[in-house]
Amino acid sequence: MPDHHELYDNPLIARYASQEMSRLWGPERKFQTWRRLWIALAEAEAELGLPITAEQIAELKAHVEDIDWQAAARYERKLRHDVMAHVHAYGDVCPLARGIIHLGATSCYVTDNTDLLLIRESLELIRDKLVRVIDRLATFAARHRALACLGFTHLQPAQPTTVGKRICLWIYDLVQDLDEVERRLAALRARGAKGTTGTQASFLQLFEGDHDKVRRLDELVSRKMGFESSYAVTGQTYSRKVDSQVLAALSGIAQSAHKAATDLRLLQSMKELEEPFEESQIGSSAMAYKRNPMRAERICGLARFVMSLESSAAQTLASQWLERTLDDSSNRRLTLPQAFLAVDAMLLIYQNIAAGMVVYPRVIAKHLQAELPFMATENILMAAVAQGGDRQTLHERIRQHSLAAAAVVKQAGGLNDLIERLQGDAAFKRIDLAATLDPARFVGRAPEQVDEFVRDVVDPLRQRHAKALEGEAELRV
Repeated sequence: MPDHHELYDNPLIARYASQEMSRLWGPERKFQTWRRLWIALAEAEAELGLPITAEQIAELKAHVEDIDWQAAARYERKLRHDVMAHVHAYGDVCPLARGIIHLGATSCYVTDNTDLLLIRESLELIRDKLVRVIDRLATFAARHRALACLGFTHLQPAQPTTVGKRICLWIYDLVQDLDEVERRLAALRARGAKGTTGTQASFLQLFEGDHDKVRRLDELVSRKMGFESSYAVTGQTYSRKVDSQVLAALSGIAQSAHKAATDLRLLQSMKELEEPFEESQIGSSAMAYKRNPMRAERICGLARFVMSLESSAAQTLASQWLERTLDDSSNRRLTLPQAFLAVDAMLLIYQNIAAGMVVYPRVIAKHLQAELPFMATENILMAAVAQGGDRQTLHERIRQHSLAAAAVVKQAGGLNDLIERLQGDAAFKRIDLAATLDPARFVGRAPEQVDEFVRDVVDPLRQRHAKALEGEAELRV
């Protein structure tokens, strides 16, 4: 066997995703779940009267975890069929039960039902991580609810907002993603015991035409899996619409994370806000002074990958011919686990950022004050008119002073001197120009919006998911 350093190693496993998500999609969990599904089927069939003994079921239960991986690999090389390879490997250690393993089932009984179980648990992990990111961001937003900062539209200076209000925009995207994850969880069902093309013909034969027992078998197996019900109809597989909807939900999280991480990268370049930077962390191998936003950049890179996977799930659904084709299998082996692993990694990074973001109020104030005189001109105009001035004349004077101040900033590289120019103009001598530059006058209800958003949206979410709030995000690299 080659040394493991000679082979490609998926960075989602080696570098980014949590151990819990990595184990969930690992071979051991997958094939042990297959065995548990075979046990559930045997138990349900025995309960409904098929000649399956307690000793056979006990033997199956005793050997769930002792998988002979080499034997399974040998069988698969010979049979070219992964499910039958594991049927044989299981049968080797369960000679008494060998003949009833997989009785009446098709391969998708174990593969699809296992995928649904893994999707459910993965969505639960993602849900909890989303809750933690929302919680940490909300704490940050509340702390900086009234810290005025320059707002931007078209990446051009616009009406001021507050740091806390801006963070609430990030949070609300995630809240909507959480709603979608919970919707997908609520809609998830078992495939159940549906047979080769979804008609349950094999089970109808086993139960000698007893339709009621076949229906009950499907219900029993689903409940033993932890589902209240199964999908109403299937082909050989459950509809790949389910995968498409799940990947769309994961893509939605990626889109939200990418937007927030991009905002942070822009703000870090302005030196207003920074992601955490550890004491021994190196920003650049060449430029020792650098503090690169590597966490936010990593989020963006992983997010683009997840967003690209959404189209694979859509195309897989669209190209399923009639009751089923097998071109879905190799694609789903890649897209399902890797989408979950990548989103898991993104949320670990996002939580780490949310819990340790650094704010630079003086830089924020400097940038705001550089633009605020221009934004204050309307207030200044109204105040001067209230003192008896002519509105059109005053408007023209402000326009001329503004153009001159803008020329100083853009052409000479100087500071915005509009207020000084207005102070020297007799038309504005009775106006308290300094008071017009109070940032609190320009942020509207932003602080109150933060309060209301946290109270009405985030706090109920925190209460509903209190158990999920425990645990810190540990970055592996």
